[in-house]
Amino acid sequence: MSDNVTLPQQGEPLLKVEGLTKHFPIHGGFPIKRQVGAVKAVDGVDLTVHPGEALGLVGESGCGKSTTGRLITRLLEPTGGRIEYAGQDITHAKRRQLAPIRSEIQMIFQDPYSSLNPRQTVGTIIKSPMEVNGINPPGGREKRVRELLETVGLNPEHYNRFPHEFSGGQRQRIGVARALALEPKLIVADEPVSALDVSIQAQVVNLLQKVQEEMGIAFLFIAHDLAVVRHFSQRVAVMYLGKVMEVADRDALYNRPRHPYTHALLSAVPEATVDGPQRERIRLAGDVPSPINPPSGCRFRTRCWKAQEKCATEEPPLVQLSGNGEGHLTACHFPEEPTTQAHGEAVLLDPALAALESDSE
Repeated sequence: MSDNVTLPQQGEPLLKVEGLTKHFPIHGGFPIKRQVGAVKAVDGVDLTVHPGEALGLVGESGCGKSTTGRLITRLLEPTGGRIEYAGQDITHAKRRQLAPIRSEIQMIFQDPYSSLNPRQTVGTIIKSPMEVNGINPPGGREKRVRELLETVGLNPEHYNRFPHEFSGGQRQRIGVARALALEPKLIVADEPVSALDVSIQAQVVNLLQKVQEEMGIAFLFIAHDLAVVRHFSQRVAVMYLGKVMEVADRDALYNRPRHPYTHALLSAVPEATVDGPQRERIRLAGDVPSPINPPSGCRFRTRCWKAQEKCATEEPPLVQLSGNGEGHLTACHFPEEPTTQAHGEAVLLDPALAALESDSE
């Protein structure tokens, strides 16, 4: 693996994930501990992210979104599959091989309270990645840190303050500045606004969108909030129980979803309408099956109103269906009709997010 990572050719993906799998072993028995099973957190995920693109990854809690993000950043070792970054296979790359790539793939964590070292100043937190990677920007590291603080909307004079002196939203901005310190090509944002007040979420999402547009950074934006994903991402992938159910561009997914699970997700978003017709509400039967022993065939079949015998015996491949737009992939034997215009207004945007979206159009 070379020390210089070159960007992919025109039209080629920056990140390509094929059959990505992560099984966490379960040990039991006495007195000898042995593996008695495995939690299939991620079980055959295919994704692509192109340079400068924002791909949203959504799904219920426990579906494997965050584990997927940690596998892509190589914070976790994959059980199987392939991760390709800029044409290079990094699936099982060792620490020395990952060194030139570490600076190009950064992560923003979910909890701004636990992701920052409380014993370090803000300046040290943001400067540390540059020190580890031996980067000496023009004018010195301190000058670069102050520039980054200003970029994310914080006062450069806060360089010597500690994390406890900042609010949750400000701490997440510090996390963004730390991720930007190495000028990455790809940022994995793991639920970056879910721990913040709604009034602050719009500000942080707007900051990330500004960073993406001005710096050309690609994003894998992991979230369970459909409204936030709709505002930020150009393409969206829907996960359920460790597998990707549907991938499409933003408008196609929200206006013409093909997979029953995507329909159910969109129908569950609260409505603010008091008068007028109420849209269909899909209530799924039962609970999400255990990832220790997932259903055979289609993972969603135990809660799906369209399930038939074929769904139990054959796993549906993630493919483009007839009537779908280009790049609209669905893993379903009996997909919804493409003419279903069910959810143009189904995803209720927070007023602040709605204002930002209207301003950007």
